[in-house]
Amino acid sequence: MSFTDPVGDMITRIRNAQKRKKESVLIPVSKLKKSILEVLLQEGYISSYSEQGSSVSSMMFEVRLKYYRFRPVIKEIKRVSKPSVHFYRKLKDKSRVASGLGNSILTTSFGVMSDVKARALGVGGKVLLTVW
Repeated sequence: MSFTDPVGDMITRIRNAQKRKKESVLIPVSKLKKSILEVLLQEGYISSYSEQGSSVSSMMFEVRLKYYRFRPVIKEIKRVSKPSVHFYRKLKDKSRVASGLGNSILTTSFGVMSDVKARALGVGGKVLLTVW
């Protein structure tokens, strides 16, 4: 199966699973998705993730979703840069997600990271998604 926007598909799967109060969700494996999931884990938006499957073509990430008092920790997750339109954040850009309560996930020359870490390293990059 081929997707035009695999990151958008991942975001939609997470959003739909949390709306249905699912404990976990399966997402097809890719290096970019693994990097994004690692940032979501570090920032506390998901409980864990692991690789499932025996062959390369059937590999999936099992993402364990996180809830607080029976409500999803991820209030909203949105795709910012799409395959057709790219948004970049400069180092000097001080804009914050949800008044500082959320994070942007960027892809930079140093890899995929949160906007807070990118600011600390002094780099800008393409904004993949926002989450709060």
